[in-house]
Amino acid sequence: MTTAAVAMATATARLRAAGVPDPARDARLLLAHAASVDAARVTLIAPEEIAPEISERYEHLIALRAVRVPVSHLVGERAFYGRGFKVSRDVLDPRPETESLIEAALGAPFERVLDLGTGSGCILVSLLAERPQATGVGLDLSEAACLQASANAILHGVAERAEIQVSDWFGTAQGRFDLIVSNPPYLAREEMRDIAPELALHEPVMALTDGADGLSVYRLIAEQALCYLSAQGRVLVEIGATQGPDVRAIFENAGWASVVILPDLDGRDRVICAENPA
Repeated sequence: MTTAAVAMATATARLRAAGVPDPARDARLLLAHAASVDAARVTLIAPEEIAPEISERYEHLIALRAVRVPVSHLVGERAFYGRGFKVSRDVLDPRPETESLIEAALGAPFERVLDLGTGSGCILVSLLAERPQATGVGLDLSEAACLQASANAILHGVAERAEIQVSDWFGTAQGRFDLIVSNPPYLAREEMRDIAPELALHEPVMALTDGADGLSVYRLIAEQALCYLSAQGRVLVEIGATQGPDVRAIFENAGWASVVILPDLDGRDRVICAENPA
């Protein structure tokens, strides 16, 4: 039999040879999943021999990761803003950069929130979990994504305050909201040629790119969001790291007030915040 430490070392080398970023981390996380232990405890079992059934599960997981299936899809969830969200190939993986949008949204009070392109529901669910008196609506064109978002709303105890609907952006939206948020598809068509296999092969294309210049959804939101925003409301949208000036100009040209670019934890442009000019 093989010890956990040897199995991890072998797996790390295999993942590194396959070009997987941070192979040691992934090898550790997948062993924890195969052995049904917390990832923080893997070092404690490192000297121990692993049972054949665990070894077999681990081999299967490493083989899939070597062909660039995301870790989150293999373990079935992804951590986001202190919570675990169930994910699948039907939704965009929650990413740490998006937590900057959550922080910005929580910087001012709101009672009702609209999440456009809700995907896994990580933004809407996180905001409702952090603001127990708030209610919200999540819209997505994908029925599978809406089912995933609904499952996450149930998982985190906000389902009674979250309404998830199939919709083409503002299509089914009704009423007014204090906060409108979105992490829209912002990769330009030509950028799709250079994305990692984890994205290209395992995440929904409609969540990654608008099939054009990467700015079309920002134009739509800037043009239509005022019809659904309360007098003191805000819009917050995630952006690509080089899109700040372009997206700010889109909102300013549409008549929005106090349009600012907010950075993520790495100092890169990440969120546009715009206020109702009313």
